[in-house]
Amino acid sequence: MSPPTPLVGGELNAAVTRALVGIHHDYLGRGPSTASTFHYENVIVTLMYDVLTRADKKISESSRMDAVNTIRHLYQETMEGDFTAAIETLTGRKVVAFISGNHAAPDIASELFILDSPL
Repeated sequence: MSPPTPLVGGELNAAVTRALVGIHHDYLGRGPSTASTFHYENVIVTLMYDVLTRADKKISESSRMDAVNTIRHLYQETMEGDFTAAIETLTGRKVVAFISGNHAAPDIASELFILDSPL
């Protein structure tokens, strides 16, 4: 039996989005309201909108965005292994760097993966 044909283009983008949103939901009990992925050469980027929890939002309203950033950083460190494994499975490439960030207003998260070789 031959190995499955690797996903490319829009199929890969959709599969990555589904995987990362699913992981996000598993860890936090909810996923983003919308998300999208794009890739170029050896870079994959997923943007997720409306990711902050109700608690994150309430804390940020009290001028404690530093605390929210710390919490979000801990979430991202916790999910990194699962995110990386999903990308490696879907692409057949090794993730050599993972960069994650959040912005509060507007509420957007980005997950950026650098692969060991172009897709």
